[in-house]
Order: sequence, then C-alpha cells, then structure tokens
Amino acid sequence: MNHVVLSAGIVEAKPLRYTPAGLPALDLRLEHESSVEEAGSSRQVKAVIKAVALGTIAEKLGIQPIGSVFRFSGFLATPRNGKLVVLHIQEYQQD
Repeated sequence: MNHVVLSAGIVEAKPLRYTPAGLPALDLRLEHESSVEEAGSSRQVKAVIKAVALGTIAEKLGIQPIGSVFRFSGFLATPRNGKLVVLHIQEYQQD
C-alpha cells in the first residue's frame, strides 16, 4: 500500500504549468514539524518534501497563500528523471 497523510505548510509554490496532456500541474515544497514517540522517547521531527498536484487540486492549491497549513493525502513516487521521492497530492483539507 502506498498512502501518505501529512500535515504540512506550503513554503514554496511554483507557477501553475500544464502537462503535455493539458492538465494543470503545480509543484510545491511542503514543510512538516511535529513531535513523535520513537523507541520510548519523544522526538522532534522536521521534514521538507517536494509535492505535486494535478487537475483542479492544482488550480485550487495554486491560489493558497504561502504558509497555509493543510492535511495532504496522496502517494509517493519517484519521477522518471529524478532521484528524490515526490508526494502526489490527491486530496487536501484545512488542518
């Protein structure tokens, strides 16, 4: 199963672009910060992750201000020409 749910803030949004198939696409950089329990101890966690949204989700996220925090859900994939994992956003809601 490949399903991710992440609360994160938008720290960067590139201009809306279109795929060769004509779908709106938005490349984002998200930042997450939380406290988690690991091996019996509390640990502060910070993560910056690349994300992409397609279609109407891209259009709607493209007008959100930088710093907006949402709960994103989607899946992870590595682009054909890349080395890093990208979160493909399928849904989001105000956190």
